[in-house]
Amino acid sequence: MQNSERPTSALVWIALFTSFGTLICCALPAMLVALGAGAVVAGLVTAVPQVVAISIYKDYMFAGAGVLLLTAAVMRYATRNAPCPIDPHEADACRRLRRLSGWILGAAGLVYAVGFFFAYIAIYVLG
Repeated sequence: MQNSERPTSALVWIALFTSFGTLICCALPAMLVALGAGAVVAGLVTAVPQVVAISIYKDYMFAGAGVLLLTAAVMRYATRNAPCPIDPHEADACRRLRRLSGWILGAAGLVYAVGFFFAYIAIYVLG
C-alpha cells in the first residue's frame, strides 16, 4: 500500500465517524419524534445526557462533518489514478483499500444526508 493511500483512508474513516456523530446527536432524536417515539427520545436523553449538549452545537458539528466529507472526497478523487505497488499482494491490497474507501465514503455521505434531512429539512416537510 502506498503512503498516499493512508491519509485518504484515515480521512474517509474520520468522515464516517463524524457523520455518525451528526446522525446520533441530531437526526436520530428528530426521526424518533417524527415517528411518534418521543418516549424513546426521553429515555435516550436520560441515559445519555451528552446528546443534549452535543445538539446545542449541531450547526458546528454538521459544518465540520461536511468539511471532512468534502476533503475526503477531494483527496480520494485526487489519488484515484495513483499507481499501486508492483508486488502482486500489495497491489491487490491497494485495489481493495480503494474500493473499501469508496464504499465507506459513500456510506458516510448517505449517513450525513439522512442526518441533514432530519436535522434541518424534516421540520418543514413533516411539520
